[in-house]
Amino acid sequence: MTLFAAPGLEVVKPTLSQMDGGTPDPPGFQYAAGETIYFTCRIAGFSKTEENRMHVAYSVQAFDPKGVPLDELYKNEIKVEVTANDKDWMPKIATSLAIPPLAPSGAYKIVVKAEDLLAKTSTESSIPMQVRGHDIESSDTLIVRNFHFYRGEDDAQPMSKSIYKPGDAVWARFEVIGYQFGPKNRIEVSYVTSVIAPSGKVLWTQPEAATDQSESFYPKRFVSAAMGITLQNNIRPGEYTIAVQVKDGIGKQSYDQKYAFTIE
Repeated sequence: MTLFAAPGLEVVKPTLSQMDGGTPDPPGFQYAAGETIYFTCRIAGFSKTEENRMHVAYSVQAFDPKGVPLDELYKNEIKVEVTANDKDWMPKIATSLAIPPLAPSGAYKIVVKAEDLLAKTSTESSIPMQVRGHDIESSDTLIVRNFHFYRGEDDAQPMSKSIYKPGDAVWARFEVIGYQFGPKNRIEVSYVTSVIAPSGKVLWTQPEAATDQSESFYPKRFVSAAMGITLQNNIRPGEYTIAVQVKDGIGKQSYDQKYAFTIE
């Protein structure tokens, strides 16, 4: 088979967009965790046979700042006949990339690999991508991070002082991190919250533990947790606490902590 030589296989014209077929975003554009982005590029420098046929295989995969892949490798190939009128034509790669909802902030990259199956040549290109994610301090052992009290269930900002009145709703949100992973990034995390009076008496406990037993391609960095109760109208003023008991079923770890709030 006679091949018509090419200057060398190369990934060119990479673009990222928030919309399929949309306007390319400028270099350094910051994407949000949980967002789906659309990636395209072209392959230049491929060889052709005497019959003007080309055959290129390629793969695309995105990685977080630590080099962990966001999703499975996307693979495909292009095998077509290139006519004389297509002398400037270059095969196009187009795919979507989902950023995990709990991905951290930082410099990501999209790695494109292409192989000219006729000329037996290959190339690789890394396209940078910035992501604004949810940042949380890591831990080697099970722990609760960012425990905050809120006035309302959907409030975006926590209370500056955790002070309530009888009859108020008490809301709290926190994050669990430091659990161990099983096969396929499986996690088994559960937690129970309780309300404890100034005397030490337990006034209320969740009837059932909240659980997260799940698997995912990209490791789930933390578990978002929440609780809410309505205070009785005749509850006495004083300093109360929310007790949180967390268990890691895979790592066989447990963590207990108390967080104070005041009733005036």
